[in-house]
Amino acid sequence: MRVVLISTYELGRQPFGLASPSAWLSQAGAEVTCMDLAVERLDEGAIRAAGLVAFYLPMHTATRLVVPLIERIRRLNQGAHIVCYGLYAPMNEKYLRGLGVDTILGGEYEAGLSSLVTRLMANGSIPRAAAQPEPTISLARQQFITPQRAGLPPLSQYAQLDMGQNQRRIVGYTEASRGCKHVCRHCPIVPVYEGMFRVVQKDVVLEDIRQQVRAGAEHITFGDPDFFNGIGHALPIVRSLHAEFPQLTYDVTIKIEHLLQHAEHLPTLRDTGCLFVTSAIESIDEKVLARLDKGHTQADIIRVIHQFQEVGLTLNPTLVTFTPWTTLDGYRRLLAFLDEYELVENMGSIHLAIRLLIPAGSKLLDLPEVQSLVGPFDEQLLIYPWQNSDPSVDQLHQEVLALVEAGAARGEERREVFNQVAALVELPMRQANGRHPRAQVPHLTEPWYCCAEPTEEQLAPLYGERIKERSGQLVGTPVPEI
Repeated sequence: MRVVLISTYELGRQPFGLASPSAWLSQAGAEVTCMDLAVERLDEGAIRAAGLVAFYLPMHTATRLVVPLIERIRRLNQGAHIVCYGLYAPMNEKYLRGLGVDTILGGEYEAGLSSLVTRLMANGSIPRAAAQPEPTISLARQQFITPQRAGLPPLSQYAQLDMGQNQRRIVGYTEASRGCKHVCRHCPIVPVYEGMFRVVQKDVVLEDIRQQVRAGAEHITFGDPDFFNGIGHALPIVRSLHAEFPQLTYDVTIKIEHLLQHAEHLPTLRDTGCLFVTSAIESIDEKVLARLDKGHTQADIIRVIHQFQEVGLTLNPTLVTFTPWTTLDGYRRLLAFLDEYELVENMGSIHLAIRLLIPAGSKLLDLPEVQSLVGPFDEQLLIYPWQNSDPSVDQLHQEVLALVEAGAARGEERREVFNQVAALVELPMRQANGRHPRAQVPHLTEPWYCCAEPTEEQLAPLYGERIKERSGQLVGTPVPEI
């Protein structure tokens, strides 16, 4: 049986969400073709020949980009069984089924995909009206196998690590765990995993990294929602990784709460090649942090900043800058905080303009005040729309976004863009005078988003034709810097 796995967008990474199920389905006897439409064109011939076409939906933007493709796939192959799998598939189940999707799989999806393909190979086809026996959300513990990456575009076509001074490194991507112990209200992981996480076995993670090193990887991004969810699993992996590949660097994502709880292990990260740690600080406003149930305070953020300075690690903060509770004064205070604690060069400029998304299933909807401020679910945008009670804040968001987009188009440094945004809100810059320029902080050429991804309309000016939909087909072009 011929199977096509499709990814539309995953932050400039070679998708683990294609490579892992590709291995499982090949082991089940399927002939698998992978297509990453962020960097390559749709192969219509492969679509016409497929018995199953599965779309990987790890994030909001990917889901939006899939919608016009589903109709195109149906036109090319009316008999194909269509699947949507990944984090955002069960969250948008009703809408996706209305588009003609036959099977929805979330959580630990590899076993479900393998079961489905085995049934299709045995029966020839499955009636469209039949209920799927595979669970829509599976949190079962899986014994993973080494991802199959041979059918994916080369790593050189994906985002790279910018070391400054015109030095770039090729980046690989893997996952050592999925899900999360925590239940932040705005996080899209929570409606699926509900405070649980699952690990990918150590030997599988290391073998996946080995094959990417053989393919040219010089740096590895660990895509775990929180690398320290299972610290007893994570630390042996990076120790073994460093022992085998002492020149290989990596980055991870860790929650502020865990960075404080496990502060004694920060030197281990540094000594095993970790270049930076991404952490979703989201806000410095205590009321916003409480509504998001982030589990940290502004004081906690400052403690982590100081710890990182002492250890010699780089903190890469991410933000949900514009929320229903953002005020003009609060935005100025946030900019002043970033300036004072020397975080401006550490973070992608787009985080100055990130607007909170409230997708289907969001735990924010459990709050009565959120229920009262959102509009009806927008099936085209796949969000519950909201507006700030102060129209000038929404206007500021648009103005900041325009500055960020223009800065990206001109190739401006992060500090240049930040200073323009600060001038927009009439905030004097403490660091602008009397300081030597900081050395460029190592960063990926495509920024990381947490629970507040921009829509493709926001991304399009930053990435050009790369993610724009044209007659149901994505067009691949190089990734510019942000």
